[in-house]
Amino acid sequence: MSEKSTVHVQTHKASKTTSRLFFIDHLRVSLVILVVLHHVAIVYGAIIPFYYVEPPVNNPLSFLALLVFVLVNQSWFMGALFLIAGYFTPGSLDRKGTGSFLKDRLLRLGIPLVVYIFILNPISCIGFYLMPASLTGITTPLTWQTFPYFDYLDMGPLWFVVMLLVFSFGYAAWERMTRNRTFPLMSTSAPGCRFIGIFIIALAGACYVMRMFIPIGKDVIGFPTLSYLPQYTSFFVLGVVASRRNWFQTLPNSMGVEGFVAAVVAGVLLFPLAFSGKLFSLRLIPALANSMGHGHWRSAVYALWDSIFAVGMCLALIVLFRRIFNGQGVFGRFLSKQSYAVYIIHIPLIVFLAYALRGIELEPLLKFGVASVTVVPACFIIAYLIRKIPGASRIL
Repeated sequence: MSEKSTVHVQTHKASKTTSRLFFIDHLRVSLVILVVLHHVAIVYGAIIPFYYVEPPVNNPLSFLALLVFVLVNQSWFMGALFLIAGYFTPGSLDRKGTGSFLKDRLLRLGIPLVVYIFILNPISCIGFYLMPASLTGITTPLTWQTFPYFDYLDMGPLWFVVMLLVFSFGYAAWERMTRNRTFPLMSTSAPGCRFIGIFIIALAGACYVMRMFIPIGKDVIGFPTLSYLPQYTSFFVLGVVASRRNWFQTLPNSMGVEGFVAAVVAGVLLFPLAFSGKLFSLRLIPALANSMGHGHWRSAVYALWDSIFAVGMCLALIVLFRRIFNGQGVFGRFLSKQSYAVYIIHIPLIVFLAYALRGIELEPLLKFGVASVTVVPACFIIAYLIRKIPGASRIL
């Protein structure tokens, strides 16, 4: 056997020191803002059950626009957050060691989770009582005695941190099990089109099978999007691999362009086909259930669409932010520091700010715009004030 064929590498050790990737900080902030906008859209689209919604939309165009916005977001933005989380996980474990890494994960993820379950989620659920009884069926006045506190203990959007805890512990266990093993040396160059194509097909197939049992929109033990588990898991793992091989910094610009083109083409061709069975005919509601899962052929098309779109958007935005937003000024640093806290606190703020805006008579899309420019800055300002509480910045 030749010397070349026996070359191995310890993949659990980082051989280089990496500087802070400001463009990833900015991308993460943008994704958190998109999460906030996603939930504001649900308020004014009444698309799925939520803590607070405006009376049902009577404008079909507004309903369609907000529904498409929510579906497109759902196809990729949480996967992108898991990709980024995976990217920073190996470096964190290498610096801190397994014990300190897991302790840090428990503190930074576990404490906000407990606070949300026992405080923020019940507060958010007051929104059920702020809606007309014709929407909720709740006729009991809201009082300390009648509020069913224990019924409203739920993790809400912090399912993300629960899953991230599981992934973090899983990665730490993997590193511990493989720390004395060697693996064949693999190229550190950025992935090519063949690798990405195979990944997309495998991901689409896994999502299609998953959605036979858990269709999109089905809540499972508090996880509202478990149908996307193959995407979340594979993107986290891909982030870990990308970190070890420095892919975010070496990804060629052309790959970002190709990713964007693929995302657009998939959106134009496959997204309508998944619903209407025809190209360029976006008739969502009649076929919505078939597109969400149950083994229908439209679910296969939908899985292929959202897999292409998710991978394409991640490639495109990594390259775009690296080229344009790879520095950090005072404002960018401010947003970056508050982004995690914004994710944790945004639901109750959306509920009460939307309720405060209820008297403004506008079309749903315009109301969504007004609410968005109100809610997003409020979230960052309040997150800043919360992080001023002694000790809070260590967690948030």
